[in-house]
Amino acid sequence: MFGEDDLVKSHQERADLLFNIIVIAFAILLARLWYLQIYRGKQFFNYSLENRLRKDVVRAPRGMIFSRNNVLLTHNVPRFDAIVTPQYLESSDETVAYLGQILEMTPDAIKKILKRYQGQAKYIPVVIKKNISRKEVAIIETESARLPGVSVETFISREYTDRDAGAHLLGYISEISQEKLPKLRERDKYDYKQGDFIGQAGIEQQFDLEIRGQDGYQFMEVDARGRARRHVSSDDLYSGIENKLAEPGKNVRLTIDRDVQLAAYHALDGKDGAAVALDVETGEVIAMVSRPAYDPGNFSTGLTSNYWGGLVMDEKRPLRDRTIQEHYSPGSTFKTLTHIAALEEGIINENTKVVCSGGYRMGGRVFHCWKKEGHGVVDVIKALQTSCDVFYYTIGNKIDIDVIYKYATMFGMGQRSGIILPRETSGLIPNKEWKKKRTGVEWQKGETLSCVIGQSFVNVTPLQLAMFYSTLANEGKLYRPHVVKEVFSNTGQVLKRYEPELINEFKISKKTLDLTKRALFDVVNVPGGTAYSQKGVGIQMSGKTGTAQVISFSADKIFSKCENQEYRFRHHGLFTAYAPSVNPKIAVAVVVEHGCHGGSAAGPVARAMVSAYMNKYFPKYQEKLIAEDKMTFEEAIEDNRVNPFPMVPETNPVDFYDEQGVLVRNYVLTRDGKRAPLAPIKEGAGTDGE
Repeated sequence: MFGEDDLVKSHQERADLLFNIIVIAFAILLARLWYLQIYRGKQFFNYSLENRLRKDVVRAPRGMIFSRNNVLLTHNVPRFDAIVTPQYLESSDETVAYLGQILEMTPDAIKKILKRYQGQAKYIPVVIKKNISRKEVAIIETESARLPGVSVETFISREYTDRDAGAHLLGYISEISQEKLPKLRERDKYDYKQGDFIGQAGIEQQFDLEIRGQDGYQFMEVDARGRARRHVSSDDLYSGIENKLAEPGKNVRLTIDRDVQLAAYHALDGKDGAAVALDVETGEVIAMVSRPAYDPGNFSTGLTSNYWGGLVMDEKRPLRDRTIQEHYSPGSTFKTLTHIAALEEGIINENTKVVCSGGYRMGGRVFHCWKKEGHGVVDVIKALQTSCDVFYYTIGNKIDIDVIYKYATMFGMGQRSGIILPRETSGLIPNKEWKKKRTGVEWQKGETLSCVIGQSFVNVTPLQLAMFYSTLANEGKLYRPHVVKEVFSNTGQVLKRYEPELINEFKISKKTLDLTKRALFDVVNVPGGTAYSQKGVGIQMSGKTGTAQVISFSADKIFSKCENQEYRFRHHGLFTAYAPSVNPKIAVAVVVEHGCHGGSAAGPVARAMVSAYMNKYFPKYQEKLIAEDKMTFEEAIEDNRVNPFPMVPETNPVDFYDEQGVLVRNYVLTRDGKRAPLAPIKEGAGTDGE
């Protein structure tokens, strides 16, 4: 038999072995706990947070765009998008079917959208429907228990105060497609994300990086089904969790005057064309309108295929900015350039007279004047006043096309202006070298006759025409047109200011300027002038009408009534002007496609723009202009010399249009100098058919 000591001794070894096993087990457990809680604790804590927290992007509001007088031209407004986060999507068929009922979409349509993004991480939300109604928002929020993984995202969309009135100038924003994402990242050196919006035209495109701001993010605590519970920030539970506020974009102040812009826009109602107004002394763009246009706000809320297809397939091309992306034959507005070149080169002078019998023969061809019976005897003043083609054909037979090229390019035609807007076209001013290189054929003299009256190869943009007449008005200073005054922060700090840029300066003789300016004055202000019907009161406008043929007509149809032609074959109507005639401040150019006559189609648009500008900025000076209403050009100049009147713009001009774009304050001046409410523009017949 074993004693008690032997029994204890026999179990001691087993107890020691068991103890060692227990110690080793606890050591392993403690080591594992240390490894998980200490060594990799932060990593697993982050995993835990990722399951409990959702990082929502907070979109940065885009910067605002203002007019020159601080009228807001763009708005940021909230919109709501229905989104699905695949990571939390449970019972997908049931959820998708119920979501389809709420959003009035088929389940297949929703599944197709989800399939399109199945290659991206499952925690990244997918937008199912943009710009949903408040009713749909309410249903999704209240039915969240039946919609795991479905939520509503608030998004800031872009609206434009005057909708299509400034569409081409301001541009629009749209969502970056998956295909364009890598290219845009490379181009702009900016980390664009899927779902980001980017400026696609106009100011929105050119200043996108300044306007777009920096997105922030907000952490949201969610349950196991992805439903939001509360916003979280750094505290005892979520140490180190920091939300980032979105940084709004910078703001842009334009040179555009909204009242002149809207005056041009409304004057172009029912017409296709373009209108541009420039500050003669700085090159600032006062107005820039292209019609037809589109509502740029539709692009930020999501386009329907029908709307986009309608824009793209529309034969009138509403997406095209006619002010800088379309070029036209300038017609008789180009005669002013021919006039200046011929005077400067000594081909004509103040004593030159030409007999116009209705045509000019060169070789076997007759070049017709627009007036079938002719103008009779015309001098250098009457030639421009009545737009006599034969007078300029005579010049064309004596002047070299390269001389025309020299003066036209001097005034900024046939070349891009360098305005800070995308896709500007250069137009064309031909010369001998261009013709030879393009066709392999030498320049023919007969081609010069067509070019000197603004036909044939000559093509310019409306902006270039405005630059030409602005440079003539200021007597030889060609400014680069600029549409932005400054970029500034939300605190009002100016970050960049754009100053006038003189790109060319040249001297024109006083005699040439006097003769040309007097003739342009007579075009509008003397009976018999081709734009006398557009004289107006208190604006003292000088200008030139123009008609540009779209196709060539045979001799038996050349004098047929334009309005009886098929619309697409009708002439374009043009009008260019500056005002006041003495001490000019504003230059305008208007093109009305298929308007037939410059005086009656384009003239009223120019008059509306000049009237709005003068009424707003120089109402006191208008009293002087009314007193000079019946004066000749020479008398008006002398009156300004003897009785100088400071032409000082109003320091706080009153806006004519309210926030809804309704005209509430503008007026016109009657012949007796009294102010009357602005009446709708009535088109009168032009005196010359131009």
